[in-house]
This record gives sequence, C-alpha cells and structure tokens, in this order.
Amino acid sequence: MDYKNLRKDYIKHSMDPAQLSTDPLEQFSIWFEEAIQAHVDEPNAMACATVDSNGRPSCRYVLFKELSPQGFVFFTNYQSRKAKDLDQNEYCSLVFYWRELERQVRIEGMAKKIPASDSEAYFNSRPVGSRISSLVSPQSKVIPDKIALESEIERLSQLHPEQIKRPDHWGGYAVSAQCIEFWQGRRDRLHDRVRYRLDKSGQWIREMLAP
Repeated sequence: MDYKNLRKDYIKHSMDPAQLSTDPLEQFSIWFEEAIQAHVDEPNAMACATVDSNGRPSCRYVLFKELSPQGFVFFTNYQSRKAKDLDQNEYCSLVFYWRELERQVRIEGMAKKIPASDSEAYFNSRPVGSRISSLVSPQSKVIPDKIALESEIERLSQLHPEQIKRPDHWGGYAVSAQCIEFWQGRRDRLHDRVRYRLDKSGQWIREMLAP
C-alpha cells in the first residue's frame, strides 16, 4: 500500500474566531455538545500524553468524565504507568478528535488527584463489572495470563454490589488547562486553528494560528 497517498479533504465546517466564546471552557462545552448531537462515536474518548522522569513520552486513550472547576476529569489506577508519570511530572496533554465533525481539541495543563470523596462517588456509580475490574487488574504490570484475573472476577461477582468498595489505588485526576487549541479541518489543508492561553494574570488570551 502507498501510505503517502492516503489523504482526505475536510469540507464540513469552518471556524470564525469572532464567533467563538471568550472562555475556552465554555467553547469546549459547546463543541462537546455538538459532538454528541452529531452522534460521534465515543465523543468523550481523549488521548492522554504523559512524560516520565527520563523525558520519555507515553500516550493512551482515557475517558473524559467531567468538566469541573478543577479541570478535565478522568479516572484511572494510581499504580498505572500514566499515574507514575504524573507523580513525577504533573504536566500532560489531552486530545479529543471528533472525526465526524472534522474537529480536534488539544489541552495542555497540570493533572492533580481529585478528592477521594469525589472518586468514591463516581466509583459507586459505575456498573458492577467495571468496579470489579478496577479491583482485580494490576494495571500496566506484567501478568503470566488472565486465568488468575478471571478467577478473582468470578469470586467477586458473587458479592453484593455494596460490598464492592473502591480500592485506595483507584481514583480521578483533574487536568487544569493552561492552553486549549480548537482545530477545524478545512479544504486543501488550510485548517482553522484558534488557541487560548493563560497569561500571567490568569486571563485567557485568544489568538489564531497558521495551519
């Protein structure tokens, strides 16, 4: 296959900076709602890039769960690779890509653990199977096979849901944005890009970027 000739022209929408909200979090909420209305497949899927103590980057998809006053919230195992990276370097980057709308949102900021009570509330709202998986999986660690995991899942499945408690090693992060970029695909690669960045006074500065 000739990979160099794989290309797609973007023609669905345009982006006028003058029509955007002065608050990037409000603008994100508008675009997120439009992604839902457009029936985007998993609109809350976001890539999360972290960096370890040696400067080596790592990226994976996580699920965005809330836009709180503290930032963009996602949940994970605090013993996972991403969590260990964030323990050493709080800076991370998030990316949403909504193919059906030919749109992308990039967020750069700092991730901090949310209060345990908030993690507890979300954990208890999850399906029982998801809660059990959080208890059983030693995320990111090498395992010989899945037999032991499946056996433990079977055992825990016999318990009453109220007995499935959140483990201390599982919870949420909130990414406080310092820079948010909105990208709208356009014809002939002349894409529309608008970046919001926080200045030293904590005010959002909005600027258009070359594609």
